[in-house]
Amino acid sequence: MTTNHTPVLSMLDLVAVREGGSVGDALAIAVRTAQHVESLGFKRYWLAEHHNMPGIASSATAVLVGHIAGSTSHIRVGSGGVMLPNHAPLVVAEAFGTLAELYPGRIDLGLGRAPGTDGATMRALRRDRVETEADFPRDVAELQQLLAPAQPGQRLIATPGAGTQVPLWLLGSSLFSAQLAAHMGLPYAFASHFAPRLLQPALQLYRELFRPSAVLHKPYVMIGVPVIAAPTDEEAEYLASSTYQRVLGILTGQRGLLRPPVEGFLQGLPAPERAAIGDFLAMGVVGGPDTVRAGLQALARDTRADEFMLVSDVFDPALRLRSLTLTAQATIAG
Repeated sequence: MTTNHTPVLSMLDLVAVREGGSVGDALAIAVRTAQHVESLGFKRYWLAEHHNMPGIASSATAVLVGHIAGSTSHIRVGSGGVMLPNHAPLVVAEAFGTLAELYPGRIDLGLGRAPGTDGATMRALRRDRVETEADFPRDVAELQQLLAPAQPGQRLIATPGAGTQVPLWLLGSSLFSAQLAAHMGLPYAFASHFAPRLLQPALQLYRELFRPSAVLHKPYVMIGVPVIAAPTDEEAEYLASSTYQRVLGILTGQRGLLRPPVEGFLQGLPAPERAAIGDFLAMGVVGGPDTVRAGLQALARDTRADEFMLVSDVFDPALRLRSLTLTAQATIAG
């Protein structure tokens, strides 16, 4: 890329269940994808916590992190993220502490403050536990303490967990987590792959308010980037129609399985729906190698992000791997 700074490439996987496929198929595709991006030199492979969604198979996030880490050799694997209001910090510390002992130096713990699901599922997850987004800063601090070396007289010790110091990331799509990450001196990941509207204000706030900490001496920013690459712009746009169908389902409350591409799908929609999909995917880069290279260069220049967390919802698993290869090549060639 022609900018002075080339962001590191990583990948976020929602482990989409495809139409005509099973959850088992989705999990196997995730493993193959992780192995592929590891071979391409990607830095990390993250999995997102979502519940009660038929098209997403990453609900047991810590279990899947372990499975992916065990199927790869050196890529960092983590959560993007664990929705902390759904879990007691001790449970998260023990789970990710165990992963850190199994795969030393390879586990990340990205944390979100939204439930990642609907109200009924949230109540089913938490049972009688009363937790709100306002409790998030306290829970993050508690989790940080549980992963730090145990202190003399400390009564609550995560075993495994204590002393593993699993790297924490704060995830967000608003200004709240940007301020909290800055205050705590933690790396910050913005969910611009689905909520790009506040990207620039959040990054500016994070950088302005950042306080150096024991884990990070200067701001570190990751942004989510939907990417679909193909040999030509036309083919990439065709493959992207699977993503457009998924986004339309999210916007209309009709979530389902990942669907095969449809020729001319976007053009066949009413203008308001096209605009809504465009807003959702405003940070998206879709096209052939030259288009992808130019799009990533523009994002790097406009955001000064340290890392791109790519999301690539291509229906055909082989063409998804090709998309990721072409993206990596476009980044290096630029």
